[in-house]
Amino acid sequence: MTTAGQSLLRRRPAGPGRIDAASWAKALLRGRVDDPAWARPALLALLAATGLLYLVDLAASGWANAFYTAAVQASTKSWKAFFFGSFDSSNFITVDKPPASLWVMDISARLFGVNSWSILVPQALAGVASVALLYAAVKRWFGAAAGLLAGGILALTPIAVLIFRFNNPDALLTLLLIGAGYAATRAVERGRTSWLILAASLIGLGFLTKMLQALIVVPGFALVYLLASPTPLRRRVIQLLGAGAALVVSAGWWVAIVALWPASSRPYIGGSQNNSILNLIFGYNGFGRLTGNESGSVGGGGAAGQPGRWGPTGIGRMFGSEMGTQISWLLPAALLFLVVALWLGRRAPRTDVRRAAVLGWGSWLVVTGIVFSFAQGIIHPYYTVALAPAIGALVGIGATWAWKQRELLMSRLALAIATAVSSLWAYHLLEQTPTWLPWLRYVVLVSGLGAAAMLAVLPMLQRAFGRIAPLVAVLAVVSLLAAPAAYSLQTASTPHTGALPTAGPAGSSTQGGRGGFGRGNGGGRFGGRPGFGGGFAPPAGGFAPPTVGARFGGGGRGGGGFSGLLNASTPSSALVALLRQNASRYTWVAATVRANSAAGVQLATGEPVMAIGGFNGTDPAPTLAQFQQDVAAGKIHYFIAGGSGSIATWVAAHFTARTVGGMTVYDLTSPTS
Repeated sequence: MTTAGQSLLRRRPAGPGRIDAASWAKALLRGRVDDPAWARPALLALLAATGLLYLVDLAASGWANAFYTAAVQASTKSWKAFFFGSFDSSNFITVDKPPASLWVMDISARLFGVNSWSILVPQALAGVASVALLYAAVKRWFGAAAGLLAGGILALTPIAVLIFRFNNPDALLTLLLIGAGYAATRAVERGRTSWLILAASLIGLGFLTKMLQALIVVPGFALVYLLASPTPLRRRVIQLLGAGAALVVSAGWWVAIVALWPASSRPYIGGSQNNSILNLIFGYNGFGRLTGNESGSVGGGGAAGQPGRWGPTGIGRMFGSEMGTQISWLLPAALLFLVVALWLGRRAPRTDVRRAAVLGWGSWLVVTGIVFSFAQGIIHPYYTVALAPAIGALVGIGATWAWKQRELLMSRLALAIATAVSSLWAYHLLEQTPTWLPWLRYVVLVSGLGAAAMLAVLPMLQRAFGRIAPLVAVLAVVSLLAAPAAYSLQTASTPHTGALPTAGPAGSSTQGGRGGFGRGNGGGRFGGRPGFGGGFAPPAGGFAPPTVGARFGGGGRGGGGFSGLLNASTPSSALVALLRQNASRYTWVAATVRANSAAGVQLATGEPVMAIGGFNGTDPAPTLAQFQQDVAAGKIHYFIAGGSGSIATWVAAHFTARTVGGMTVYDLTSPTS
């Protein structure tokens, strides 16, 4: 038991079962007895501020990513849909990701109903927990100041603010990987197998959240444990093999059940091209993301040596116009502090836990950054939230480590260079939105360069002005965080909807600006307008994705139908009323091409809608013959038009079109012949 706990027991009143509430509250505020008095209050303030940032006006984003929200709605009506992650409660097709992130929202929605708060609050709480876990992991061996700086950087990273206020799987994935990082830190300390198993199991749960992306941190974590654990080499190898087994079990149990389940009695595996979970793992959500060879994707990689269709690849990708304002504010400083921290710990013994921690977070940053930088397949700006914990940890560790040794010229120069480079880079990033807070970039530049100069000559300033060091440190931290904090506040105050949101003000990212694809403010390669018939609107010289769903009835723009590859449209009240009539008689009240087109209808009616072709409209489900069989069996009531293709052509040839609320619909129970 800790000293604080023993002290608390001594203060307990004599009466049986009584607890001194004041003592508990004091212990909570005080924290560990060996912590500075300000540490616990500062942590609680950080977590409270993070909670406010992530929770205030959260419902303004409505359904946020309606694709996942529709799947949550389905799961509240069907435990089968819950288990498989089905898009609809009649279990026609799953979403194109494993269901772990949906399970969290499903439980919340079953308890509190399907609404914006029940969908989005779990993401915000995951954000607060992520900040707390990162603080704990960094503080353990580098002190409370390092932990607070790391947690604050994570909390104020613009893309983290977006993701923890949105319902994409990345919120849960980030929390699980930070938890794995904390467990790995504990495992290295004393060579504890239990902590290593926990780290592997959390990564396995991450796999059930976003598949192979969760495994990017595994090589670095394993290598660090192999190098630094204070146990014999043979034991380390055995422990890592055991952790590997735990990873396989925690990630593979659901995969095994789905793979062995008869295909005839489960939903089609969305995102796959052959109704196989293994095809989804290793294809669309796996190696296809690296090579660009993704069957069923709307884009992909270019030819060998050419830029990928999802943006230019290369070492500068994380600093470019798509990703830079989302994640790279302190990325140069993190890389610099990684080098500095490794240099400061170069003479430490093999089992030094501080160097091991630096190697762990450094491998996370470098390996993930390289994978994202050179991936030829689908990649979106919000993926970069995976870098935020490592950036926060390395800056927190490196800055405080160098500060404690500021009497060394190298440490002062490292602090000065990191501050100067970060302020110059922030100035550059703020120039991408010159009309948004135009004064901010000058304030950041002047304060950052001023703090850098003072850090470089800090001994002289101390001799002249006395205890000026804390003021210089505060100025440096403020100059580092001012720009990303402003972007974060703007992100939190802006509603975000659609499949591919981005953080920051309009124009800050070339992939859609404010709200990204979901808002479509005219800036970006797709930039389509929200609502009906928006479609794609690529700029001159940009990439125009191929017509999707041509085989199954998608790809059109207009014609009185939905066009929702990336956005869910809101159907009219007349259409909703029509679809709800006799809804209980049908397995699906309607069918339409692509899941986002179906999502708006499903959320509005509360009834299952068949999403032909899945998310992209390119999954071979259903075939024309299967669709005809379902229609003949009376399982589908209406078809909502939305493009050309074999199914749409067959429906138009055999059923009569009518317009309801601006939408073209066909009653599939009344053929023309």
